[in-house]
Amino acid sequence: MNPDVITTRWLDADQQRTWRAYLVGTTLLMDRLDRDLREQHDLSMPEYEILVRLSEAPGHRMRMAGLAGSVSHSRSRITHTVARLERDGLVTRAACASDGRGVEAILTERGFEVLEEAAHTHVEGVRRYLVDLSGDADFAAMGRVFDTVADKLVENNPDIDIR
Repeated sequence: MNPDVITTRWLDADQQRTWRAYLVGTTLLMDRLDRDLREQHDLSMPEYEILVRLSEAPGHRMRMAGLAGSVSHSRSRITHTVARLERDGLVTRAACASDGRGVEAILTERGFEVLEEAAHTHVEGVRRYLVDLSGDADFAAMGRVFDTVADKLVENNPDIDIR
C-alpha cells in the first residue's frame, strides 16, 4: 500500500444519520436558545455566555484575553461584544487589577441582575428543548460522550472547560 494514499474511515449509514441528527439538533437548539434570550432579554447567546463567565470569576472580573479563550472567541470579537455589553451598562472595562498592563471586563450590578433574569429563560429552554425530551439514561449517556469529547478537545485550550 502506498503510504501517501489517505485511508478514510467513512461513516456507515447509522453513524451518518446520528452525526447529521447531532448537527441539525445542536444548530436548532442553539438558535432557539439564542432567539429566546434575544426576544425576552435583548441578549445574544454569546453575550449571555460572557455574563456567565464573568459572574463565575473571582470579583466578577476577567482579563479580556482569558475571557476570549473561555468562550472560544477571537480577541477582536470579544472586544466588540464586550463593547456592546458596556454600552448597555452590563459590563465595564478597566486596567488589570493585578498588573495594570492588561484590560479586564467587569460585570456590573446591572449586568448581574440581567443575568439572573436571563438565566431563568436559558435554563427553562435547556430543560424544555433538551433535558425533558431525553430519558435519564439517554441524557446520562450524552453526558458521558461529551465529557470524553471535551476531555480530548480541551487539551489545547483548558480555559474553555466550564464543567
